[in-house]
Amino acid sequence: MDKRNLTLLTDLYELTMMQGYFKYGNTETVVFDAFYRKNPCEGGYAICCGLEQVIDYIKNLNFSYDDIQYLRSLNLFEEDFINYLSSWHFTGDIYAVPEGTVVFPYEPLVKVVAPIMEAQLLEAAILNIVNHQSLIATKASRVVYAAGGGVMEFGLRRAQGPDAGIYGARAACIAGCVGTSNVLTGQMFDVAVKGTHAHSWVMSFPDEYTAFKTYAELYPDACILLVDTYDTLHSGVPNAIKVFDEMKAKGIKSKFYGIRLDSGDLAYLSKKARKMLDDAGYPDAVISASSDLDENLIFSLKSQGAQITSWGVGTNMITSKDWPSFGGVYKLVAMRDSKTGEFTPKIKVSENIEKITNPGNKKIYRIYSKETGKIIGDLITLDDEVFTEDQDILLFDQLSTWKKTLVKAGTFTLREVLVKVFDKGVCVYDSPSVAEITKTCEKELDTLWEETRRLVNPNKVYVDLSEKLFSIKQGLLDKAHSIE
Repeated sequence: MDKRNLTLLTDLYELTMMQGYFKYGNTETVVFDAFYRKNPCEGGYAICCGLEQVIDYIKNLNFSYDDIQYLRSLNLFEEDFINYLSSWHFTGDIYAVPEGTVVFPYEPLVKVVAPIMEAQLLEAAILNIVNHQSLIATKASRVVYAAGGGVMEFGLRRAQGPDAGIYGARAACIAGCVGTSNVLTGQMFDVAVKGTHAHSWVMSFPDEYTAFKTYAELYPDACILLVDTYDTLHSGVPNAIKVFDEMKAKGIKSKFYGIRLDSGDLAYLSKKARKMLDDAGYPDAVISASSDLDENLIFSLKSQGAQITSWGVGTNMITSKDWPSFGGVYKLVAMRDSKTGEFTPKIKVSENIEKITNPGNKKIYRIYSKETGKIIGDLITLDDEVFTEDQDILLFDQLSTWKKTLVKAGTFTLREVLVKVFDKGVCVYDSPSVAEITKTCEKELDTLWEETRRLVNPNKVYVDLSEKLFSIKQGLLDKAHSIE
């Protein structure tokens, strides 16, 4: 659990708006949605991640004495507002998509229902946490899919700071990586830590053979030897085989042994090394590879027949180098009428179609094929709408409304995706362990069609609006563009 007070992990305009709401007595309860507009890496899905850290953040939200003194020093805030902040705490409700769940554009990942001052303050931190971990989890799932498993997260030294290294590794393990090199992540989240040795180990000995022999004596049950310090095929692999021969002669049966390639033509070298290891009687020896890998290079190497059984992936995964931002946003979508208690939908209108928001207090139904267990689509509805498995459900494209699919009663199952996390400021959700979330993620990914998981030009899972919600959205758009 992260017990840091991150209350000032916010953009200044959240606080200036809060003071405005305070000054003019705006205490209305509102609904904010955190969502994203486009799948990372032009993919067909994303993986929601970071909820446990959002919960920790909200549990520890309070303005400390030092926070108050700092805000006072900015000369932007009036004393009555400063005094209000000194006893501030969150009192609202939060709903969220559980970690490890596959998600799609425009559906709320986190929904905050709270007085406007409280909901406003949460924006920057929620986006910071969810955007980062969801991005890395999504990227890692693509890498694992391309490799077919056996991916180790090796990105700590290239991550943008300690938190990115710690929580990026957490997200990568949730998405299917078998372990991480980051020992602190291992300690914090009880995930497997993995690693071998660097070129400096080999170079610190008089010769490569002595370096390998010494390492094997130290770690006989996890003996992966880095063979490319000098000459991979003429020195590295032969010396590794020599050490394996000596271990066999001594009756040492290693549980996990093999070589690692970190440079050169990985396809060519792995095929040559595989033959050398097999000919020497070591068909079960692992060939691990690293060297600036990502899902596209891994896919290419496998198509070339590379004989690689495990993959160490660092920079390109921990930074999501080709798609560095998740792009999540946090938008006001409804306000509660203090007289009626009903929520009035609000909409953000834009000349850019992708920036128009879905109004209202909403929930998400996920529709699965009863026959295959695969996702048919997601249906965003108003919170008070009820759909059941014994009724027909009409799905239609939000933009091309003539594209319609009728899902017949009895052919599908339904699940509500959002779960309640905070009730009147009190956390009512028990965060699963990373191991449990990893299992959830594996099951979630299995509900996607292969056509949706492919790396290039994937088939999209459509997220549709209920007819009632679509009608409200269209009415608000018509009203916004009406000409007097």
